[in-house]
Amino acid sequence: MLIKSSTEQVRQQNSVLVLSALRRHGPQAHTDLSERTGLASATVSAITADLERVGVIGRSEQPPAGGRGRPRTLFSQQRAFGYLITAQISSDIVHYSLVDYAGRLIDRFDEPRSHQAPDAARFAQSFLEALGRLAERSRIAPDDVMAISISSKGTVDAAGGVLLWSPLLGGAPIDFAALAAPRWKARVTLSNETLLVAQALATRQDEADPDQSRLAVVSLGHSIGLGIARRDRAGEIEASAPNFGHMLDRADGGLCRCGAFGCIEASAGFYGILRTAFQVPPDTIPAKFVPLGEMDKIALSARQGNRMASYAFRMGGLALGNGLSRLLSLYGRLPIFMTGPGTRYLDLLNPGIEEALGRSHEVRLLGRPPLSIIADEPGLVFDGHLDRALTEMDHVIAETRLGLRDSRTA
Repeated sequence: MLIKSSTEQVRQQNSVLVLSALRRHGPQAHTDLSERTGLASATVSAITADLERVGVIGRSEQPPAGGRGRPRTLFSQQRAFGYLITAQISSDIVHYSLVDYAGRLIDRFDEPRSHQAPDAARFAQSFLEALGRLAERSRIAPDDVMAISISSKGTVDAAGGVLLWSPLLGGAPIDFAALAAPRWKARVTLSNETLLVAQALATRQDEADPDQSRLAVVSLGHSIGLGIARRDRAGEIEASAPNFGHMLDRADGGLCRCGAFGCIEASAGFYGILRTAFQVPPDTIPAKFVPLGEMDKIALSARQGNRMASYAFRMGGLALGNGLSRLLSLYGRLPIFMTGPGTRYLDLLNPGIEEALGRSHEVRLLGRPPLSIIADEPGLVFDGHLDRALTEMDHVIAETRLGLRDSRTA
């Protein structure tokens, strides 16, 4: 029994390797798959036969170069085998996308979010309506959707698919898995948004240089997020999202949207910078949303020499730098990438960041970590959705669809 279970597990793992190779590198011949996965030729033949049998992959003929010789047989994913819906919940908008099994975008639309007394029940209803509309527009049956991948700022229970706390909805939880269950058979996953950015960026770095996939991403904007990507014991990229924005920075700091005082976000988030710039009392209830136009005005004033506006950005930078110093103490020296709409103000935040980092024991010993700007945060979030959700679909296929033959013949 143990031998049978072990053999089945290895077969599933090898199937995922083949599917991953096709996803990352496109249509490939039998020999290409063997080289990329490190699997024996006979193993690849058995796996591709199983995958063809259940309709996960198909084959096509590639004419030989120069028109002579035998055509090459290429394996590729069957686009219509299953579908993925992604929902990126941001501060002012929700991006909905429909993607086929090969990772190609089929349809996408955005829905603005209201900032007037946001209500969790109302949002949940509009979310379900958007899922249905997305499938109907492309004439996709709900049962053909294999996965629904959701991301948000805030605190998530990834295992249970529950949004525990978010900047706009506060502590009103939403159980997305239970919400979708009556109509959708798809596997529902929920991720912190900055975790997906770290996942996508590490995957991108890994393809260019496998030694550079260890990194941290800090998202600057209405909220402050952190994503960390490292390799696990099996050598796979593993991403996490520590609650960086709500880490204590100053015991006498301002009121945060989470209800505590002195969080990093209460100084470095847009609402914190606005509050300091206009000398609003620190216990004032934070603004739920600050338009970029308003932040641009404060930044322009700071660049023109307004002392209070400059001070607001410097205090935000100090909070970020203090948090990064703690990060380096815990995880060691690693490259840090800045993303999000707040990167447009990094020239104003940098003096405070540099001052705080300069006081760090880790930085004084090993030097300042490399800091880079990544502009396209929404694009990275979407790529993170694809990488995690489609890989999860591969695992589901290997565990369930390919097991049908064994269960019938055992």
